[in-house]
Amino acid sequence: MELERLNEIFKAKLSDEDFVRLSEFIYKEYGIKMPPTKKSILQGRLQKRLRELNITSFRDYVNYVFSKEGQNNEIIHMIDVVSTNKTDFFREPVHFEFLAQEVVPQFAQETRLRYPLNIWSAGCSSGEEPYTIAITLMECKEKYTALDFQILGTDISTRVLKMAVNAIYKENKIEGIPLQILKKYFLRSKDRINPTVRLIPEIRKKVSFMRINLIEPCYPISKMFDVIFCRNVLIYFDRLTQEKVINKLCMHLKLGGYFFLGHSESTTGMVVPLRQIKPTIFVKTQ
Repeated sequence: MELERLNEIFKAKLSDEDFVRLSEFIYKEYGIKMPPTKKSILQGRLQKRLRELNITSFRDYVNYVFSKEGQNNEIIHMIDVVSTNKTDFFREPVHFEFLAQEVVPQFAQETRLRYPLNIWSAGCSSGEEPYTIAITLMECKEKYTALDFQILGTDISTRVLKMAVNAIYKENKIEGIPLQILKKYFLRSKDRINPTVRLIPEIRKKVSFMRINLIEPCYPISKMFDVIFCRNVLIYFDRLTQEKVINKLCMHLKLGGYFFLGHSESTTGMVVPLRQIKPTIFVKTQ
């Protein structure tokens, strides 16, 4: 009987009508574009939810999503499945070089290290970006011994945030990281069949995580940041949403603070309080 239900789920098809209902909702509430070309991708990703809920048709699933119970229990799981989470340690390394060579020395000179350097990694996925930032800054402490810092990582997906908090990664995720960095900041598991690594406690305690939907009217954050990373996140939004998100993020960025975008993103044609100083690197001007 169970096999028959699984076969029904695998055969289930997402109708155009149900796709439109879901895609319009996802765009309105989360800003993620789901054009018709992504219908088959959405269908494939949601089949896992159908199996877990023991629902055999997409029509029943969509109706459940928009029910009161679904709004309370299922939406967050659906967005976990829909959102794309692709990241690596030291991805786009020029940004971390700039952080170490330009931002930290300037911060040290201007503040005499009287308070922590605060950095926000928006759209942090499973944590590789904020942990890379933490490693970069820990390396800077060899020269600037009084340097203190705190990093906030946020994402819309609770699934990847749990991974980020655990800070455990498959060993193939650290390929290409210099050996001296690996020895200092990563612990290898004893399991050689399914080898993993974990960030050392000194790095983990410097990073905190919380769930934030970037298209919400305002963010539940009171502090101001010296640096904001928002890389390879805006590509999933349309241009108007991108501009709104950047402006909202900048409300939490100090004057003169730095803003980093992904290599395929830009602010061209936008009205934002940022001045580009290098490709994908900006400073807040107002």
